Amino acid sequence: MSGVTEASIFAALKGIVEPKSQQDVVTLGMISGLIVKDGNVGFAIEVDPKEGAAMEPLRKAAEQAVHALDGVISVTAVLTAERAGQNAGQGGGGAAPAPNQAQGSQAQGSQAQGQAGGQRAMVPGVRAIVAVASGKGGVGKSTTTTNLALGLAQLGLKVGVLDADIYGPSQPRMLGISGRPTSPDGKILNPMENYGIKCMSMGFLVAEDTPMIWRGPMVQSALQQMLRDVEWGELDILVVDMPPGTGDAQLTMAQQVPLTGAVIVSTPQDIALLDARKGLNMFRKVDVPVLGIVENMSMFVCPNCGHESHIFSHGGAKREADKLGMEFLGEVPLDIEIRETSDEGRPIVVSNPDAPHAKAYSAIAQRVWDKVSTQIDAGGARQAPKIVMQ
Repeated sequence: MSGVTEASIFAALKGIVEPKSQQDVVTLGMISGLIVKDGNVGFAIEVDPKEGAAMEPLRKAAEQAVHALDGVISVTAVLTAERAGQNAGQGGGGAAPAPNQAQGSQAQGSQAQGQAGGQRAMVPGVRAIVAVASGKGGVGKSTTTTNLALGLAQLGLKVGVLDADIYGPSQPRMLGISGRPTSPDGKILNPMENYGIKCMSMGFLVAEDTPMIWRGPMVQSALQQMLRDVEWGELDILVVDMPPGTGDAQLTMAQQVPLTGAVIVSTPQDIALLDARKGLNMFRKVDVPVLGIVENMSMFVCPNCGHESHIFSHGGAKREADKLGMEFLGEVPLDIEIRETSDEGRPIVVSNPDAPHAKAYSAIAQRVWDKVSTQIDAGGARQAPKIVMQ
């Protein structure tokens, strides 16, 4: 099987004709963000936001044309909207859409989802989906996600992890997984697995040092495809490692996925709690239950003398949880063993399960599952809300 090249992909796409202009999508400059890695191909097709739903057949035709090439294992093509009135030939290097137009694209995507029907059951076989989020980066959200998932698995649950941080995927390294997903039919990917955890991440499809220069609608489509085009199988819970902030990815997950709940991760200092509050309020506004708050890097205990230092203050997340009427799920210290095991792909919950820090994660996992299972028993997973962009 010969290796696929960018030139062969563009040659195949020259056979895809845009219906109104009767010119091919390559000549019109509609193809952008092309990524080729080990036979896995991804690209975006830039379209007028008003034509998004009507262009779905063109997207499928483009996927099929590229998949027919020798050496192609899987193809992911997404539609992304240009600014109104922008020439299609400028799509590859044009500026990002203005906020109101990006919102229009989201609303249109939501409408298309509704027309397609059944999108609420985007992940069949998954009993619950929990997002782990933070208002800002650098607070240990991905480390918390990994150890929370492993703690849930220790309870005898079938667990998956979706790395939704498109721009900075961390789960392949933290779970000690390398290689690329396989696809039996070129459409559905088999998730990668380690420690009994199934995982899907953009990090499996692109090199670690490859920047993801993608617009918001491309991120939304990629997240949706990593959910619905992956053979997750039967899972008790899918834990989603969210990117930091309150942007496109978070709105996509809240809008398109029936999240059972969200866990907010913060460090104790005031500036981090301010951002965490924004993340918490975003989930509240879209009717996603917030299961509680985790205080990470809560303290530092000197390994030599045992002195406890509050480098980032202490107890701020608990006070914030009390003030907001949220449950405080627990605290995890700043410790070199947590950092080392995470970097080495041997998370502390599995590499040293009897350590106090591992037990802290396990206790948080138990409490999260207690709340999630109560919701499931009370009537199943929550339906995805509708969002009206104003």
